[in-house]
Amino acid sequence: MDQIKSSDRDGAIPHGSRNELSPADQSYFDFIVCGAGTSGSVVAARLAEDGQARVLLIEAGGNDEAESVSNPAHWPLNLGTERDWGFVGEPTPGLGGRRLPLSMGKGLGGGSSINVMVWARGHKEDWDHFASEAGDERWGYQSVLNYYRRIEDWTGAADPLRRGKGGPVHVAQPDAPQPIAQALMEAAGTVGIPVFDSPNGEMMESAGGASIAELRIKGGKRQSVFRSYVGPIMNLPNLTVLTDALVTRLIFQGRKVVGVEAVVGGKRRQFRARHETILSLGAIHTPKVLMQSGIGHEDDLRPHGISVVQHLPGVGRNHQDHVAFGCTWAYREPQGVGGSGCEATLYWKSDASLSHPDILQCQLEFPVPAPAEAGIATPQHGWTMFAGLAQPKSRGRLRLCGPQANDPIHIEPNSLSEPEDMVAAIAAVELCRDVGNSAAFTQLVTGEAAPGARDRAGMVDFIRKSAVTYWHQACTAKMGRDSMSVVDNELRVYGIEGLRIADASVLPRITTGNTMAPCVVIGERAADLIRAQHGLTEVQQVAMG
Repeated sequence: MDQIKSSDRDGAIPHGSRNELSPADQSYFDFIVCGAGTSGSVVAARLAEDGQARVLLIEAGGNDEAESVSNPAHWPLNLGTERDWGFVGEPTPGLGGRRLPLSMGKGLGGGSSINVMVWARGHKEDWDHFASEAGDERWGYQSVLNYYRRIEDWTGAADPLRRGKGGPVHVAQPDAPQPIAQALMEAAGTVGIPVFDSPNGEMMESAGGASIAELRIKGGKRQSVFRSYVGPIMNLPNLTVLTDALVTRLIFQGRKVVGVEAVVGGKRRQFRARHETILSLGAIHTPKVLMQSGIGHEDDLRPHGISVVQHLPGVGRNHQDHVAFGCTWAYREPQGVGGSGCEATLYWKSDASLSHPDILQCQLEFPVPAPAEAGIATPQHGWTMFAGLAQPKSRGRLRLCGPQANDPIHIEPNSLSEPEDMVAAIAAVELCRDVGNSAAFTQLVTGEAAPGARDRAGMVDFIRKSAVTYWHQACTAKMGRDSMSVVDNELRVYGIEGLRIADASVLPRITTGNTMAPCVVIGERAADLIRAQHGLTEVQQVAMG
């Protein structure tokens, strides 16, 4: 069990700055935040930064001191390592019985330490939908713009309405995007898709468009959310960060959560919270800890001998993820890879009558092999566009297979189970082919390697066999007011005192685009709510830029 302390405005954590906690330090904290990922890092930092509250941040994984984390181009090397939970979905009928690898970040920074670093705010319609579901306009788009202005240190053109300057989150577009990214902008225009200067301004208030991506890269290094938020305040004596500590269950007094149990060094330890415990363990482990602690559908808990503390049938239901289908082109000659390899993005509608985009396309500047079942050869040099479903209609679920922390949880993605998703998937792939086969790419590619021209049956077969995910699992403990909601508009778990959830689990539906930025907003919103309830100093709004 490590307690890590340091201070650096860039979030650098020096070697040799770890020491064991004394027994006195292991007793009571004001707040316990479980999970040092994207949302949890924000919550812990905001609660601790004024020095008034004693905060414990618990992380199951280890440190982030690896070249594969700091080097933006090396993110694929983290997949399947100790920095990846390495979840695998159950056999899925909509995918021809295949099991999807479902990577999720493990360690300081969580997903923000192993992802592609794309900063995508979500569409205006997403946030207004969340406000409607929660019955609280503070979750609406206009309110969320205030959060983004607080959060960001935006390096691009000034947009006082939408962009912030001086916040903890460095956001920038690449200085010199690769030719393949520039070609995508030109190609989008030829098929009638508008091209925007930024994907996070007017574009996400409109029908969609194409833009050079915004990334969390500074000075050639990844900027994880942990390093942006927690790194600068690591010297504070009221903040404790524990790594390699797996939260196993909640501790109750009646119906109030008063702390957590965690496995540290093979031993079970208990940590107590005077005020609140916040679960930020992600869309798999947050519902798992809830269920194994007695919060969930009683029919899911009792077969495993788990006493029901609170019957909440929505725990572990409503599982959503962005599913994608790789379309690949072979280069005429090898091309460079910039940043994380993802420098361009596109959002569009599969049906013009929709209120907002339901297609998400992310360009990668290298060829991504298709799953073996697809039987498609991958060129040695090329590029891949992931034609994805930004608003899938299919819903999955999680199932316990035992009451213990080391009992795995069954993830049933249920991908492509709804007919609407296949219709949208075909439209997404055909749009991708229209763009990728345009004249804008002629000087760079020899031709399309996947999927190639197919009839409808062949395209359906390609989609089912090639589908992968963006690793954006979400929505398994949703916010709302119906019988399947798990948390209210203030992220409090229904029927339980002293417990909130702050991570992608609380989204009623998945956002349009990568989920890192919305998770930062969730963390900021949770911290504001907790501060207000417990009389902590309010976060100061940074200057607008």
